[in-house]
Amino acid sequence: MTDLLDRYTEVAGRDVVEHLRQLAAPLSGARVVHVNSTREGGGVAEILRELVPLMQALDIKASWEVISGSPDFYECTKGFHNALQGITVTIPDALLQVYEETNRQNAEYLRPALEEADFVFIHDPQPAPLIAHIPDHAGPWIWRCHIDVRRPYRRVWRYLKRWVSQYDASIFSLPEYAQPLPHPQYLIPPSIDPLSEKNRDLPAEEVTAVRERFGLDPALPLILQVSRFDRFKDPLGVIQAYKLVKKLSPVQLVLAGGGASDDPEGEVVLNQVLQAAAGDPNIHVLLLPSDAHRTINALQRAADLVLQKSIREGFGLTVTEAMWKNKPVIGGDTGGIRLQVIDHYTGFLVRTPEGAALRIRYLLHQRDQLEQIGERAHRFVWENFLITRQLREYLTLMLGLRFGEADRIEVGV
Repeated sequence: MTDLLDRYTEVAGRDVVEHLRQLAAPLSGARVVHVNSTREGGGVAEILRELVPLMQALDIKASWEVISGSPDFYECTKGFHNALQGITVTIPDALLQVYEETNRQNAEYLRPALEEADFVFIHDPQPAPLIAHIPDHAGPWIWRCHIDVRRPYRRVWRYLKRWVSQYDASIFSLPEYAQPLPHPQYLIPPSIDPLSEKNRDLPAEEVTAVRERFGLDPALPLILQVSRFDRFKDPLGVIQAYKLVKKLSPVQLVLAGGGASDDPEGEVVLNQVLQAAAGDPNIHVLLLPSDAHRTINALQRAADLVLQKSIREGFGLTVTEAMWKNKPVIGGDTGGIRLQVIDHYTGFLVRTPEGAALRIRYLLHQRDQLEQIGERAHRFVWENFLITRQLREYLTLMLGLRFGEADRIEVGV
């Protein structure tokens, strides 16, 4: 596992990796459990897939558990997701009972790991009530919210708060997401793994092969949005922006994404996208499997520019991925996209399809600006949004919770 850490010195730098080792030394042997609701699909699963092995490489006994539930459970939690992002949602009592009973059942299954853990990280609302069923736990529990909760629908938030308030700490991605809670709150933006299948360098012939596989015209500028088919990602607004651009400039659009096992609305949104794209041979709607990481990587490298025209966005790892690949991003002026896209510097922030179309036309006709913005975007990710930075902040949080009353913490190797 030491070899895994050594690989990151080539990208992040030796000082960064040595700092991680120093921070992890007092936590050696600590039992850490992460819990979420899906192993495939979505940014949380991608982060945990890389974060947990890195913790293990630092001699931390980290594991990743996934709760399971019925379609009614995921219908309920999708309602939570929408409500936390500001939509007025009425969730029937019957679904809330399913939600609570599902967590009770999962708590029984996970009890041995959760009771003995020195740190438990519970990700998002789906497994939030687990804490109520594990009253005798060894170490602190932390609720990690990946959602844009600036203005949650209060009735639903009050219901969830009864569980979240029982935690020892919580983590949000941005300051404006923080909520009144009776425990310390930490700010840790997500990150990408530069060595993962989705972000590592690819040979040019592999990028060309992916273009050919999906029938993309190498002579036409390529606009790309990668995301789950979710209303908050505004794929219909992306198609509208593309059609406005196409009136003046030849262009092609790829909407690439898939579903997640905890998102029952995906099929409905996908059908709406297919209807909006019908009859246009230059709109390519790609429903990709959850493990198509190299394909997404190649599409991002093939694109001239990348959109992430979200209406709400907790962070937006697809933005980070594209910027890492030297692509300017035109993103929705919302949530975590604002943390990454510095307007006119690493990309452009927009609020309407018309605004997105204006910026697309500008970049396609100002290739020197396109390249300069892409270079600045890559540098910005290297400085701020690699997984080594996120791991450093998790370790710092854990040290603070374990040794918070101490006058001095020795972190030397």
